[in-house]
Amino acid sequence: MSAAELPFVSVIIPVYNQTALLQKCLAALAQQTYERSRFEIIVIDNVSDDPEAIAAVVANSKNVILTQEATPGSYAARNKGLALAQGEILAFTDADCIPAPDWLVEGVQQLIQHPECGQVIGDIELFFADPAHPTPVELYEQITAFPQEQLLQKLHGGATANLFTWRQVMDTVGQFDAQLKSNGDLEWGRRVHDHGYAQIYAPAVRVQHPARSSWAELVGRTRRLVGGQYERQLKAAVTPWQRERVFLKIFLFSLMPPVFFTVNTLRDRRLQGLSQKLKVSGVMVVVRAISIREMLRLKSGAVASRA
Repeated sequence: MSAAELPFVSVIIPVYNQTALLQKCLAALAQQTYERSRFEIIVIDNVSDDPEAIAAVVANSKNVILTQEATPGSYAARNKGLALAQGEILAFTDADCIPAPDWLVEGVQQLIQHPECGQVIGDIELFFADPAHPTPVELYEQITAFPQEQLLQKLHGGATANLFTWRQVMDTVGQFDAQLKSNGDLEWGRRVHDHGYAQIYAPAVRVQHPARSSWAELVGRTRRLVGGQYERQLKAAVTPWQRERVFLKIFLFSLMPPVFFTVNTLRDRRLQGLSQKLKVSGVMVVVRAISIREMLRLKSGAVASRA
């Protein structure tokens, strides 16, 4: 395919207070092997605490469009990016991701080879700040975060940290649910599936993502995921009893001792030695406690957390 024949791609990146990570993401996109004249990059600042710092990073990058979205939430920000996007192909990643040099080439190739495809989900590879001394939270992230292939098989969706689709598919199934702070990618993927489009997991479409390493980051991630799961399932609940069932299902699951998780952790070959396996099991106990507290907070009428 000549450069002029390549599909034009819009890369959409929401950002919230991740200035240094955004700089690395944009640097990786500047190294893409895809013809540079055939893709645009749209960064959406989602009410960052220091918008001037975000603007400075974008100003130092070539041919990057910067816009703002005042509604908190990454899905509202992505929708703002969609309003500006000119591409017939839409590529989504996050500000804390580092796309491989052939990320766009591989993602576009998957869509072209499978014209009936409505969604390509790529691989998200985690890395540690200090591989020789990973924290318990990093070890937990290693075996729980971003299971893209499993998410696609079980829930018909995948993380928007690495997602490709045709613009016409987005126009058909609709944009992301801007009210969700998390799980909006799974909700959107379900609509793609319900419309009869094929969905593909493509491990060759790769981005890297830093593993969360601190307890504070773990608390934020857990609250966000629990809130997103709760709100996503509530949308399908019509009666008060159905809404109550959604709460009880998630709450009671959080109360259950993580026996199966611990057994699988002890068998996981990615973890080295009994010490690492016990640390990860302990982190899961903490995650369950955070989930219980967050469900009670949401049940009292609180708003789901965005971070």
